[in-house]
Amino acid sequence: MRKVTVYHYDAFSKKAGKGNPAGIVLNGEQLTDEEMQKTALKVGFNETAFPLPSDIADLRIRFFTPGHEMNLCGHATIATVYALHSKGLLSDKTEVTIETNAGILPVNIETVKNELFLTMKQASPAFAAFNGSAKKLANAIGLEETEIRTDIPVVYGSTGTWTLLIPIKELASFQKMNPNTKCFPAILRENKRASIHPFCMETIDPEADMHARHFSSPYSGTVEDAVTGTASGVMGAYYATYMNPDFSDSLQLLVEQGHEIKKDGRVLVDVSRNKETYEIRISGNAVFVKEFDVVLDE
Repeated sequence: MRKVTVYHYDAFSKKAGKGNPAGIVLNGEQLTDEEMQKTALKVGFNETAFPLPSDIADLRIRFFTPGHEMNLCGHATIATVYALHSKGLLSDKTEVTIETNAGILPVNIETVKNELFLTMKQASPAFAAFNGSAKKLANAIGLEETEIRTDIPVVYGSTGTWTLLIPIKELASFQKMNPNTKCFPAILRENKRASIHPFCMETIDPEADMHARHFSSPYSGTVEDAVTGTASGVMGAYYATYMNPDFSDSLQLLVEQGHEIKKDGRVLVDVSRNKETYEIRISGNAVFVKEFDVVLDE
């Protein structure tokens, strides 16, 4: 009987049971690609991460949803580095480089008021036009077309993973959302495997700047991601590109997410100018929840 030990951490929260759960497997180099995928399916979280040796960075991380491998996952990166640091596996490093399928990205490690705080650089932001039906898109997440803003665009965005960014007029719409993920590929004709990320500028926490939900691609085997790192990062790039292009050299946005499914957490997004593009960094923390085994041979 083949068992794999999984460490469950919740990212973007200091309280277990909140934020976004990630599974961490520390002996991933002993597993085949098929076994990694099977492990992620049995774990059932939005992402399970496998830290591995790297010849070009401090370590490599591979990310798997229950359905397929992802190029990058923000919350699972934060959770993995937190886990490795907490277990003394990173020595006294204050920065580590991570090899991902989206490129080599640095993660800074600092202690603020006796709490570990991690900052992750993401890939350069990219946007692509959405030419589908706004009415069908709204209906696919349980809304009316009139609830989507028209003064700024619905666009695909990526800082390592593609998602469709949908600006919503009011916070009240988020409680009504009920995604029919099976409809997504037919609506997202330009990028059938993209997730959907509605957001608005009205927030629950007065300290936050943006509120969001994140609905998974049906190919991933999950429905909703509680608190998304990569989507929060590209949301910051969207804000800088379409809503506040005349900002000074840098800006910070506090993103809240997960309230509607009682998994609320917060992501700090830093946007800075870099020649023709923006540098995007996300920051947050994590908390250990439990250790458990999954059996691969069942």
